[in-house]
Amino acid sequence: MEDPPGPWQKPRKVTSQPGEDSLNCPLPPGWQSYMSPQGHRYYVNTFTNANGYHTPVTPMHQMEPGHMSLRKPSGDPQSPGSPRVPRRLARESSRTINCVTFPHPDTMQEQQLLKPTEWSYCDYFWADKKDPQGNNTVSGFEILLQKQLKGKQMQKEMAEFVRERIKIEEEYAKNLSKLSQNSLAAQEEGTLGEAWAQLKKSLADEAEVHLKFSSKLQSEVEKPLLNFRENFKKDMKKYDHHIADLRKQLASRYTAVEKARKALTERQKDLEMKTQQLEIKLSNKAEEEIKKARRKSTQAGDDLMRCVDLYNQAQSKWFEEMVTSTLELERLEVERVEMIRQHLCQYTQLRHETDMFNQSTIDPVDQLLQKVEPAKDRELWVQEHKTGDIRPVDMEI
Repeated sequence: MEDPPGPWQKPRKVTSQPGEDSLNCPLPPGWQSYMSPQGHRYYVNTFTNANGYHTPVTPMHQMEPGHMSLRKPSGDPQSPGSPRVPRRLARESSRTINCVTFPHPDTMQEQQLLKPTEWSYCDYFWADKKDPQGNNTVSGFEILLQKQLKGKQMQKEMAEFVRERIKIEEEYAKNLSKLSQNSLAAQEEGTLGEAWAQLKKSLADEAEVHLKFSSKLQSEVEKPLLNFRENFKKDMKKYDHHIADLRKQLASRYTAVEKARKALTERQKDLEMKTQQLEIKLSNKAEEEIKKARRKSTQAGDDLMRCVDLYNQAQSKWFEEMVTSTLELERLEVERVEMIRQHLCQYTQLRHETDMFNQSTIDPVDQLLQKVEPAKDRELWVQEHKTGDIRPVDMEI
């Protein structure tokens, strides 16, 4: 016998020997045993499409032709089409919130996380949540989509920030270049004049470094940030519409279940009333009405079971798509964060390189400043501009 399915599995057929259910009890011909996503065993007749949660009896024990008879252990409730069935029996171990069925907190067994220890999206966004104003509810998937779109907006704003940095670098380089061409102190001479000329040249070199830095920022940081997932918003809408459509289908199935449940209740009341009338007054007409009411009640029970089965199928499909889509959103978020991290690292690397280049432009200035010698400058200047080395003497009489 296979283990019961986890809460994330589809309804599945239970593996068993022909003619036996998973409890090794013989099943009538045509009956198959299945397991719902919530771990409940139910049975389907592949010939008539009749179904129920109780083990079917063999054909010889059926009550009447065309009437689905289910074997009930002592103390168990009756089949959906029988009279006096507890109205909220199917809800005792579960509760439905916004058309999604969850285990009842008072009776639920502990569920194993799909990705334990990872705080994965696929484990923590199944329920709906009230919006900050408390007026409406927001689905867990919509909250994940909002985070994705916010992340895209943050990425765009980072690109705008880098663009402002580029503008500063370009303006700075322009001003440095302009300053390097200034003629102030151009007539300084000697070794100090050489150092001063080198300092002005270093400004031009530094301007070139900052221009290259701004160009690389644009091509290696800003542009990738802007171009990464250009169709991101459109892709997110596809996810949103797909999950929303499945959720609408689930709501429609739930409405059908509630409608069928109400119809069954009415048929059961009618059957119970006619049964009471038969006890008071026996007649062939009353018996015929009883049989007719019983058939309608059975049909209503079958309709309810079919609606519940369709609802469970819709919920299982929504569940599977939720798992697949949330894991994809999780992957996209990891990819986005990693991409931004890499390009910000590229920014810091370019910044370090710029500092190194700037330092290289300053090094020649430092070297020349170390060679500045006032005595040497005086010697060179005197040799070039001297007017005579014979000094005056006293006048004699």
